[in-house]
Amino acid sequence: MSPDAMITHFVGASAVIVVAAQAAGWLARRLRQPYIVGQLAAGIALGPSLLGALAPDAYASLFPGEIEPALMGFAQFALVVFLFEVGYELDLKILGDRARTSLIVALASFVVPMAVGCGSALLFRESLHELGMPRDLSPAMVVFAGIALSITAVPVLTAIVRENELSRSVPGVVAVSAAGLLDAVCWTVLAAALMDSGGAESALGWPWRVVLAVGFVAVMVLAARPVLRRLLWGTRMEPSLRLALLIGFALGSAWVTHSLGLHVIFGALLAGVVVPREEDGTLDPDLLRPLHDVSSLLLPFFFVLSGQSVALNSMNGTGWAVLLVVTVLAVTTKIGSGTLAARVGGLDRHDARTVGVLLSARGLTELIALNAGLQAGLLSAPLYTVLIFMALATTLLTQPLLLLTRRLAERDRARRPSPVPFAPPPSQNGTTTAPADVS
Repeated sequence: MSPDAMITHFVGASAVIVVAAQAAGWLARRLRQPYIVGQLAAGIALGPSLLGALAPDAYASLFPGEIEPALMGFAQFALVVFLFEVGYELDLKILGDRARTSLIVALASFVVPMAVGCGSALLFRESLHELGMPRDLSPAMVVFAGIALSITAVPVLTAIVRENELSRSVPGVVAVSAAGLLDAVCWTVLAAALMDSGGAESALGWPWRVVLAVGFVAVMVLAARPVLRRLLWGTRMEPSLRLALLIGFALGSAWVTHSLGLHVIFGALLAGVVVPREEDGTLDPDLLRPLHDVSSLLLPFFFVLSGQSVALNSMNGTGWAVLLVVTVLAVTTKIGSGTLAARVGGLDRHDARTVGVLLSARGLTELIALNAGLQAGLLSAPLYTVLIFMALATTLLTQPLLLLTRRLAERDRARRPSPVPFAPPPSQNGTTTAPADVS
C-alpha cells in the first residue's frame, strides 16, 4: 500500500472510530451506564468479531493491516495521557478521618480476589488449557489471574460516585480512597508479574530490571518532583507550553519504563503522581481540562485496538462457562470482601454494602491491564476475550446493583418502627397525671 493510500485509510478509520465511540458513549449515558461502557462496546463492534463477521469487505477496507501500527501509536499515546491524568488526580489526602477504614477495605478487596483468582487459575488449569493457555502455568500467569479479579477502575468508580451524588457521602469517600490504594498495589504487583514474564522486551534479567526500576522511581520522586515544583511554581509559563512540557515528561517516563521491560502505563502513571499540585493543594484546571479532552478524544483508539484482539469465534462451551464462573467470582469477591471490611471499619451495613458494590466496577483500568498481559504473553486470545467480557459485565452490573442496594436501605428504613411518644403514667384514680411545670 502506498503512503497516500495508507493515509486515506487511516483518516477514514479515525473518523469512524471517533464518531462511533462518542455516539455509543452518549447512548450508554442515556441508559444510565458509564460513558466508557459504550465506548468499549463500540470498539468490540468495530473489531473482527462483529464488523469483520457481518461485513468482511467493509472491515478489510476500513482496517487494513498496514494502518495497525498507526492505530497502536495513537492508542499508546492516549494511554500515556490518560494515566498521566489519573496519577495527577490521585490524592491520598481524601482519606481524612476514614484512613483506617479505607486501608482495611483496600487490603481486603485486594487479598481476597487475588487469592481466589490465583487459586482458580491453579484449580481450573485444564479449562484454561482449552482456552489456549499452557498446561503448566508460569508464576506470572497465576499472579496475573489474581490481578484480573483484584483491579477496580478508579476513573469509572469516580464517575459512578459523582453521578449518584455520593461524592460527599461516607461510602463514596471510602470507596474512592480505597480504590486508589488498591490500584496502586495492583499496578505494583502487575509490574512485578511483567518483569517475571518471558514477554518483556529487555536484554536485562529481571533482577537488574528491578534495581533499575527502583532507582528510576527514586530519581523521579527525589529529583524530578522538586525540579517540576520549582519550574511550575516559580515561573509564569503559558498553559499551552506547560501542557506540552508535562506531556513530554510523561512520554519520556513511559519510554524509560518500557525500555526496562515494563509497559508504558507505569511510566505515565508515575509521571502523573510526581507532578506537584498547585501551592494550595488544588489541581491546575489549565492542565487538567486539556488532559481530559485529549484522553477522551483518543481513548477510542485504544478501545478499537482492544476490540481487534477479541475473538468471539473462539468462545466455545468452555469459554462461556469460564466467563460465567469468572464474572460470578469477580462480583462476589469484590462485593463480599469490600462489604465485610467496611463493616469491620465501622460502617453500617447499608453503607458497607454500597462500598462493596462500588468496588466491583472494573472498566478501563481492567482493559489496560489485560492489554498489557496480552502483549506480555500472559494471556491467550480466547482467555483475553473472556476477561474483556468479564470487565464489561462487572461494570454494567455496578449501577443496577447500586440501585438495588439503595432500595434495600430505603425498605429497611420504612420497616423500622417509629419511636413511641412518651405517655405519663396514670394516677391512682385512673386519670393521667400531667407533667410537672418546671418553668
